[in-house]
Amino acid sequence: MGSSSSFWNRASREAMKSGVFVAKIYCFLHVTTNYFGFAGYSYGPSMIPTFRPSGNIYLAERISKRSQEPIRGDVVVLRSPEDPNKTPIKRVIGIEGDCISFVTDPRNNDTSKTVVVPKGHVFVQGDYTHNSRDSRTFGTIPYGLIQGRVFWRVWPFEDFGPLGPTPT
Repeated sequence: MGSSSSFWNRASREAMKSGVFVAKIYCFLHVTTNYFGFAGYSYGPSMIPTFRPSGNIYLAERISKRSQEPIRGDVVVLRSPEDPNKTPIKRVIGIEGDCISFVTDPRNNDTSKTVVVPKGHVFVQGDYTHNSRDSRTFGTIPYGLIQGRVFWRVWPFEDFGPLGPTPT
């Protein structure tokens, strides 16, 4: 009986150590991804040539002021106002107070529209304007929908490197 009891004591101690270790890892990942930054995957044609349509892995940050209030030219990850389960990547074209003129549907006509970006919002657009659902379709985006600012391309390795703002 004594050896059986020591086995269970040892097993419970090891299980407790493993559980604490897993909890620490979970807490570290939770804090890191929710407050500092995260890795993401993008695919599709809307950001050609910045990102490849076949897929890219990127790093986005949440810790700087620019991740919450981006400047013109920044590439941001946002919660889609049309489908909250989607997080598209778009470029900031206009910040609050800007007057933005754009062609509503460049594939079919040249009708243009002008909007003034309201306070606390940004106007976002895909780099490949002929195939992008962006602020031209769903309007300006409040700062609260911005999930982070993309700052580094990780995959494919040919594109590995920093991603700074591009003049618009």
